[in-house]
Amino acid sequence: MKTTEEIGNILSEKGLKVTPQRISVYKAIYNLHTHPTTEDIIEEVKKDNAYISNATVYNVLDSFVKKGIVERIKTDRDKMRYDLMLENHHHIYCSNSMEIMDFYSEDIDKFLEKYFTDNPIKNFNIKSIQLQINGEYK
Repeated sequence: MKTTEEIGNILSEKGLKVTPQRISVYKAIYNLHTHPTTEDIIEEVKKDNAYISNATVYNVLDSFVKKGIVERIKTDRDKMRYDLMLENHHHIYCSNSMEIMDFYSEDIDKFLEKYFTDNPIKNFNIKSIQLQINGEYK
């Protein structure tokens, strides 16, 4: 668990004012560990901070995405989820349970980097490559 001070430092380093609302939203995402939806985050925030409006949570999430604190992940059902893990990784998405798991593979990373180095996309600068594998557990 990150302390309030650690979260405050993350927000400050990204140029955001440290507010109780931003700290609450960050803690909610951190505590959920499951690539939560906006609804999951709102529910978690309101457990301790019933006064925070849904609009505030949406605005905080938007600011976190813009500042690179979290990433949005879109599922095959067009549900937006949020991920605090910003280091290079991929996702496995189970369409039955709608669960998203982190997936790491240096071999895949190297393959994708080499592929796009050898086969660049015309007039496009790749900033990152993230693979999402969709399927179902048997």
